[in-house]
Amino acid sequence: SQLDNSVDDFPADTIARRFRYDVALVSALKDLEEDIIEGLRERRLDDSICTSGFSVVIKESCDGMGDVSEKHGGGPSVPEKAVRYSFTVMSISVQAEGEDEAVTIFQEIKPNSELSCRPLCLMFVDESDHETLTAILGPVVAERKAMKESRLILSIGGMSRSFRFHFRGTGYDEKMVREMEGLEASGSTYVCTLCDSTRAEASHNMVLHSITRSHSENLERYEIWRSNPFSESVEELRDRVKGVSAKPFMETQPTLDALHCDIGNATEFYKIFQDEIGEVFQRANPSREERRRWRAALDKQLRKKLKLKPVMRMNGNYARRLMSEETVDVVCELVPSEERREALRELMGLYIQMKPVWRASNPAKECPDQLCRYSFNSQRFAELLSTTFKYRYDGKITNYLHKTLAHVPEIIERDGSIGAWASE
Repeated sequence: SQLDNSVDDFPADTIARRFRYDVALVSALKDLEEDIIEGLRERRLDDSICTSGFSVVIKESCDGMGDVSEKHGGGPSVPEKAVRYSFTVMSISVQAEGEDEAVTIFQEIKPNSELSCRPLCLMFVDESDHETLTAILGPVVAERKAMKESRLILSIGGMSRSFRFHFRGTGYDEKMVREMEGLEASGSTYVCTLCDSTRAEASHNMVLHSITRSHSENLERYEIWRSNPFSESVEELRDRVKGVSAKPFMETQPTLDALHCDIGNATEFYKIFQDEIGEVFQRANPSREERRRWRAALDKQLRKKLKLKPVMRMNGNYARRLMSEETVDVVCELVPSEERREALRELMGLYIQMKPVWRASNPAKECPDQLCRYSFNSQRFAELLSTTFKYRYDGKITNYLHKTLAHVPEIIERDGSIGAWASE
């Protein structure tokens, strides 16, 4: 059987350490043994009767770990990049015989803490090296498939109990989702991993899109891409499969990755600030020299007034500080027209209202008002972009702005939260 291969088939010079998925899950459940028994007692469930009907929801994450090279030292030469594949037990519920409803007996309260996150596979491989990545993760996919369709019998509290697993691959950033699901890279005209919209469509209709993509649809589309059953031209074919042009390899549940969303949107605001300092709304094609001047002016002002030092690449910390009322006030000192200053303040105000909704682990509890107003706020935000800031968003929009405006309420309806399922 598939699970007997202890020696994985992948390039010999690749270093990877991998646990068998079922063994790792058993170990995770054994660690939660006390919580499970306690949960049964708290719910007044007789733990001697509850031996089957347990359901476990697993969040899967896979993430490139950037530069992990030895800075000095003569270890083996390995790629400077590493990829980590890990999982978190999000919740456990049980449906007792004869009951209609399942009862939750364990809920992970800190789903983004490294304490709850269990590594399944660590590999020295560049996440862009699709061949090696798929070769190493192939066995993981096979084991996962086997477990989706079977039950695990495990002794908990001195009695054998049967568990089913529900895997939800939400801990992937957009780059990794596109790679796993066979979609074109992030710069593609197919702007979204959740819907079929093109960049142009997403910029004209910013808010009204439904989540339609799925792993099974991606597989069907790849088949069409491969066989071209209607003998179409490349353009027609690509439009038919909406940018699926490689074989989907791992099932993910595309969501919005909260951290990268922050970073992506902050990058966008940083550019808007420069454009507003240079009053780009009333002039065509400024020179690179002028743009450089506006950027220098912005950096200088942020450093002087907010002690915010410029960064080479936008990071989470910078993004958090940039996206504040305080920042807008400081930037507005450099914006000549009162009307434009008002627009900038409104835009940032809306963003600050929207942000907690996709950061919170439980938005319905933590920020119910902002959750209720989200669609209204995103509608107004989109309206500002397509009128006042039309010079930037005519026919184009960034991937994360599209998701922020179009998909947040629907994802929260589906998953209950974005923050809890993100890949932090």
